[in-house]
This record gives sequence, C-alpha cells and structure tokens, in this order.
Amino acid sequence: MKHTDIRELFAHTDGYADTTVTVCGWVRTARDSKNVAFLEVNDGTSFRNLQIVVDKSRSSEETVREAMDAMAVGTSLTATGRLVTSERNGCELELETLTVLGKCPAEYPLQKKRHTQEFLRTIPHLRIRTRYFEAVFAVRDQLAQAVHAYFHSHGYRYVHAPIITGSDCEGAGEMFRVTTQPWNASYESEEAYYADDFFGKKAGLTVSAQLEGEMAAMGLGRIYTFGPTFRAEHSNTTRHLAEFWQIEPEVCFADIDDIIGIAEEFIKSIIKSVMENCPDELAFFDQWVEKGLIDKLNHVLNSDFGRVDYTDAIEILQKSGKDFKYPVSWGCDLQTEHERYLTDEYFAKPLFVVNYPKDIKAFYMKQNPDGKTVAATDLLVPGIGEIIGCSEREADLEKLTAAMTARNMPLDAYEQYLDTRRFGTVPHSGFGLGFDRMLMYVTGVGNIRDTLLFPRTVGTL
Repeated sequence: MKHTDIRELFAHTDGYADTTVTVCGWVRTARDSKNVAFLEVNDGTSFRNLQIVVDKSRSSEETVREAMDAMAVGTSLTATGRLVTSERNGCELELETLTVLGKCPAEYPLQKKRHTQEFLRTIPHLRIRTRYFEAVFAVRDQLAQAVHAYFHSHGYRYVHAPIITGSDCEGAGEMFRVTTQPWNASYESEEAYYADDFFGKKAGLTVSAQLEGEMAAMGLGRIYTFGPTFRAEHSNTTRHLAEFWQIEPEVCFADIDDIIGIAEEFIKSIIKSVMENCPDELAFFDQWVEKGLIDKLNHVLNSDFGRVDYTDAIEILQKSGKDFKYPVSWGCDLQTEHERYLTDEYFAKPLFVVNYPKDIKAFYMKQNPDGKTVAATDLLVPGIGEIIGCSEREADLEKLTAAMTARNMPLDAYEQYLDTRRFGTVPHSGFGLGFDRMLMYVTGVGNIRDTLLFPRTVGTL
C-alpha cells in the first residue's frame, strides 16, 4: 500500500508540512480524553514515534470509531491526515481517516512501558517491538554498514568464507558437528562412520574464518570476512554465545605494528559512524542503559591508544596492590579483572597489550626472537576488557610446523594452509573482532544475549 515512511516525515518536515500524507505502523502508546485522542505510531524506519491527533469534534463518527479500535498497544494501522509542525514533537498528523490492519488483544505481553530484560528474553519474537530493541538493532545495522564502508574505502576485498568446514581453526575442539547420519547410526569405527557421512569425513560449523582468510589474502592482498561463527563451549556468561558474528581482516605485507595501526583506525572509524548516524539511539542508551556512554565513546575517539608489553603489564598488575580473584604471574592469561584495571584505572584509555607468551596463544602466531613470546596483541577497552585479538602470522614454514607438532596437531589436515608458506609466503597479519561484543560496547548493553534477534547459548535454541 502506498504510504510515506515516518523517517521521511521527520527528516523533511518542511517539505511535507500542510500536505496530506498516509502512514502505516504499530501503536506504541495511546491516550484518550473527552475531545481528543492521541496515538503514537512507529513503522520501524525511525526511532522517533509519530503522534497522530484525533480531534473528535472534527472527525467523522466512523473515523473516531476506528481510532478507538486502534487504542490497544501493538495494533497495526494505516492513517491519512494533514502533517503539521509541532514545537514539541517536530511534526504531528492531524487524522482524517484510519484503518486498523491488525488488532492486538489484551494478552499482548508488551502492554507496560518498561519490562526487565530477563522477561523480554522469554519473548524474543516480540521484544524487537520495544524501544530498547528498536535502538539496539538500529545501531547494529549502522555498525555493520560502517564495517563494510571502512574496508571498502581502504581497498579490501570482502570474502565469504565457508561455514561448514573440516578445520578446527585453533584446535580447541569446540566445534558443532555437521552430519546427515541417523541418530542411532552404528559403525565399528569412527573412520567408517565418517566415511559414510555426507562429505566422507568429519565436518563442523566454523569457529573462525581466519585460515581461509589467510589463503584468500595470498592472492588478493587485503581481505576481510564478516559472518557467523560457532563455538560449542559451555560458557554461560553475559559475554558468550554459541553463534556469533566475527570480523576478520587479513593483510599481506603487514607486520604487527601495521595491524595495530589498522585496528585502531578501524575501531575509531566504526564508532564515529555510529555516533554520527544514530544520535537519538545513543542518547537513549546514555539516559537509560549506561550513564556516560557518549562521553566514553568520545574518549575513545579522542585518545591515542596505549601500548604496553605483556611482561610490563604483569609487573604493573603485581605492583597494583589489588586483591585480584585470579593470581597474576608471567605466563598467565589475563582475566577480565586484570584487563579492566589496566584500561579503567592505570592507563585510563584503550590499550594494546603486546608480545604474549607463546604457550597461551595460537599456533599460527609469529614467534619472536626471544623464543618465549609471539607477535600477538589484544586490544583492551575501558569498561569491557578485550575486544580485538590480533597478531602477525608465522610466515616461516619450519617454525609453523614445529609449533603445530608441539601441539600434537595433525599436519596432513592443514596441508592446504601450509601450502601458503611453501609457495610465495609473505609477512602478513590480521585480527578478529567479535561484532556482537562491539555492539555491546557502543550501546552499553550489558548482556550479549540482547544484541541478536534469537541468541543461541548453551541449553537455549
């Protein structure tokens, strides 16, 4: 049906003022009095609601009757009337005719203005209609657009890596298995079982597109992947999902210093894009979700990110006088409490921690001359901790195979990956950014389950 988006009316009020327009949408709030009624309607194109004014003394009985039928929150409608400017609301619609498209009965669960997030997680199919989630998904959309815009403007090729794969990227053993075998399949051996499966071998959902991304970069120079990844780990926390979205650029002829510079520029670029394009949504989050959110994001934009060697970071933590839950010693993996101290208190800005012990990092990271550390870095940000994992990749075939052998990894399963080091290897680097965690950071949302339409977590599908 022909209608005008509410976003257009707010963006070009002067052009539509004193003209007849038709809008469609859902009733968000409604109030009635003896002579006038008000309906606030949203069509999903704007964070702002359009107020429809029903003047009962000037409207026909049929129009008033239809308007009264539309007073229930959640009702969908189409309305036609004259658009007028409003000092308070920007613009309003003086109703002429209204048609209810879909009635909403009293058992509609979103009658109240405020609901707990715990309750809303029980109705993910409806929670998108709340103001909170309208804002979340508006920012999610803009953040995704900003990701593509940054890489496109810097000459990267967007590569679609496979979702079904035979490779457990980091050998962590947390893959979801993909199979067409019946649930009660009986075989004498694991080899026979998989030989009869769809691919003739063991397959799973990807935990990372990095290895395929490295192969693509060896021909295209600079690439990025941006897609769903899957981890079958039993981490029932506010920061873990079984299905999440990952951004993974890979850059040839780049060392650890180069990729650190790219990561900082990238983070600032996408935050700036959201701040410029979603001011109403960020103002909402700043008021209702995280006080000081906008100041926090501006602080990131205006800061030169810090840099500290892992060994120095351990010394800072040991001398902090803090009673950490997890003890600090050289060789330990930094916990969130350690990361938060470094970023929130000691450095008070985003921070790259570089040169981690090789034993706590992945096999593919470039080994430093000291024989103990690798050219790896995590970007830590105030308020959340780690947000990017980044490294220069090991380009030396002998060193790479030695690291894999030390971890008891089957070299034959990585034969194609090793070929990138056999044939024209080059220095190259990349990073991984969890898109959903980045969305948490720019919105202040405290639980990663509230960043997706239908979050997949352990025990929940």
